[in-house]
Amino acid sequence: MSGDLTYEEFRRVDIRVGTITDVQPFPEARNPAWKLWIDFGPEIGTRKTSAQVTNYEPDELLGRQVAAVVNFPKKQIGKFMSECLTLGFPGENGEVILIGPERKIPNGGRLY
Repeated sequence: MSGDLTYEEFRRVDIRVGTITDVQPFPEARNPAWKLWIDFGPEIGTRKTSAQVTNYEPDELLGRQVAAVVNFPKKQIGKFMSECLTLGFPGENGEVILIGPERKIPNGGRLY
């Protein structure tokens, strides 16, 4: 780790909740991944991302609320433009376990 982070630095990271509205295969990705479309509400809208969460089936992802960073620069991943970073923790076997609210909340809610 590179040292302590100030509260002001932390507040610059815009982490929002959104609902996954579409899941598509991403066979061109180097590592197994899904293409996800996430609705962050009227202020931000829908953003797309590539996520290495193939330990989830599409029906487990559709309608699920997740946390994501929405103020990173867009990133080109093959022919796909990723517009946000979905957040998760590593599970016991290294698989990604997505982070989301324990109860349904309005899309676009910001983490404090």
